Amino acid sequence: MRAVRVHVSLLTPLLHIRIFTSSRPHTVSLPPTPPLSKKFFFHSVSRPITKITSMVYSTTTTTGGGEHTAGAWFSVPELRLRDHTFTVPLDYSLDQYTSPTISVFAREIISVGKEEQDLPYLLYLQGGPGYECQRPAEGGGWISKACEDYRVVLMDQRGTGLSTPLTTSSMSQFKTAVDLADYLTHFRADNIVNDAEFIRVRLVPDSRPWTVLGQSYGGFCAVTYLSFAPQGLKQVLLTGGIPPIGRGCTADGVYRACYEQVIHQNKKYYSRFPQDIDIVQEVVNHLAESEGGGVPLPSGGILTPQGLQLLGLSGLGSSTGFERLHYMFERVWDPVLVPGAPKRISYYFLNAYEKWLGFDVNPLYALMHESIYCQGAPSRWSAHRIRTENESQFDAIKAVKEGRHVLFTGEMVFPWLFDEIHALRPLKDAAQLLAEKKDWPPLYDIATLNDNKVPVAAAVYYEDMYVNFKLVMETASQIAGIRLWITNEYMHSGLRDAGGQVLDHLLRMLSGKKPLF
Repeated sequence: MRAVRVHVSLLTPLLHIRIFTSSRPHTVSLPPTPPLSKKFFFHSVSRPITKITSMVYSTTTTTGGGEHTAGAWFSVPELRLRDHTFTVPLDYSLDQYTSPTISVFAREIISVGKEEQDLPYLLYLQGGPGYECQRPAEGGGWISKACEDYRVVLMDQRGTGLSTPLTTSSMSQFKTAVDLADYLTHFRADNIVNDAEFIRVRLVPDSRPWTVLGQSYGGFCAVTYLSFAPQGLKQVLLTGGIPPIGRGCTADGVYRACYEQVIHQNKKYYSRFPQDIDIVQEVVNHLAESEGGGVPLPSGGILTPQGLQLLGLSGLGSSTGFERLHYMFERVWDPVLVPGAPKRISYYFLNAYEKWLGFDVNPLYALMHESIYCQGAPSRWSAHRIRTENESQFDAIKAVKEGRHVLFTGEMVFPWLFDEIHALRPLKDAAQLLAEKKDWPPLYDIATLNDNKVPVAAAVYYEDMYVNFKLVMETASQIAGIRLWITNEYMHSGLRDAGGQVLDHLLRMLSGKKPLF
């Protein structure tokens, strides 16, 4: 078990620390926090709609400059669900009657038989950026745990799922890259929070505050919520999602720290599957020696050695990632059916590679990822620049020539992606404009976080490859009253892997109850 060592300067605001030396999680506990503050951020507050009970047909209500359509209840095993669509401003800085509008989709979930109960609401904010919320097919996991006491709201963040989705095809409607880049500037955490407030005052009876559960990037959004709209929050739960909050562009610091963890995860992977060392080196050689420096992908892009390294994005940071990555390389080569036929990378592997990355169906992630670290400064392709500082380690071709392990990369987006991934090619110019943009608005208010009154509990995964532990602790020291559960029992995917236990642990921390484990 890896010991947890935390520099005392990072824990100044943490009043009591309990670190267990067994294999169980490490916990940081704090006393209860004072009542909510009254600072207002969302100005277009209107009369909430009357609570909708069991329905046969959909209902549409227009209130305060926004339209809300609620669908009929439907069922999956153990759960009842209802769909909501809201018409919201694209740009909240404009008058709500003159701003262009988009739609935001949210799905309300309740345990079977509790449709009429007046339960508090819990909003779930998905990881990303650029990924829609999950679509429950049955009960289980953290959703069933939450539905014991809450009405759960799964909101597709703007630009994803059914919330005016930004796909390669839909974005082709813009005539110029400038127009597209300008449009995309409205799809960050600040406006995701505005959308959440827009929905809360229309969906929750009496516009009561709700609990927010933020996973990964959803946790970043929740900290933005704490900064600018704490009046809408009853409590906040964070799982692998405490952001760096410094001014300017924090991406450089993020990637310097994350590359270190990525190297560590590579070592663990090859220690687990040493047979893959030679296989990966052989694939890199094959790609480098192919015409054009790579082989065609099924969608029309090209797989190069540097593109192959992208498999670390999912393979190195989740609980079963090592195994799934290994199983992909088991089938990397086509069998030789005809003597003398050339060696080829299999269609199976190439197809799995594209599905693994998912940039064709979630291009917003590639476009907006580095902007989540920007406040008043450009990213300038931060991950790419910081990689050059480590190029001696991450140059795949050089590594093969020198007989070293080929290192996979992590949660990084590079400019050459917009050349090698077919679905991203039309977005290259817009991506460049976003990388150069200097006047990004603020995402966090440090003074407000220092004076936070909203109860906050966070699961911090000690070996998280995506959200660096040291940077997390620096931010945690700025959020008054936050309670931290530091654990090496789970990776970044803890909420997905053991969601009921993780959620229960955080809720017990806030209620003052003793955690069950």
